[in-house]
Amino acid sequence: MITTQQLQNDFTSGLNEFLDSYPESNLFGPIRYLLSLGGKRIRPILALSVCNAESGSSSDAIPASIAVELFHNFTLMHDDIMDNAPLRRGRQTVHEKYNENAAILSGDALFTAAYQAIELASPDAVLQLLKILNKTSMEVCEGQQQDLDFESLEQVSEEMYLEMIRLKTSVLLAASCAMGAISAGATDDRVELWYEFGEKLGLAFQI
Repeated sequence: MITTQQLQNDFTSGLNEFLDSYPESNLFGPIRYLLSLGGKRIRPILALSVCNAESGSSSDAIPASIAVELFHNFTLMHDDIMDNAPLRRGRQTVHEKYNENAAILSGDALFTAAYQAIELASPDAVLQLLKILNKTSMEVCEGQQQDLDFESLEQVSEEMYLEMIRLKTSVLLAASCAMGAISAGATDDRVELWYEFGEKLGLAFQI
């Protein structure tokens, strides 16, 4: 039985190898800084766990797991700018440690790197992985906009709140599960079931 610690180790090894492909520069320094702050790594571990549950191996889902983690951190880097947040995981946010322009540009590079990670996946899975990541990316932006819109509203209904967190947070956990299943070569029905599981898990996680 594969333990969470083994999955953590597999992911960390894969992520470090991927990051080593980028040069040491002012563009990638803020990216390495943000990723060095750690975090729960829930999304990549979900991708690896589901892949293993569907009889795949961790190596099959490493590209997908890296993609979802990089995408997640891209959203954090830009969210912190919009929120004017001074701290992330108890340390300075990227725009505070460097500057706002560096955080915007490095965030853009981080977003691009997530898609470059997908290039390393099995050719049979790449198109499906790209489609779900594209869909998720747009939905996360919609959720972030709704969150911003809520700041000017006097009342926000329960339904509005649940839809906002579904888009802003839940869909990425859902995508993590689905991308793990895709990486294992699961059927479309199984991929959809894993997506629904991740979506519900994401709602509970955010609430």
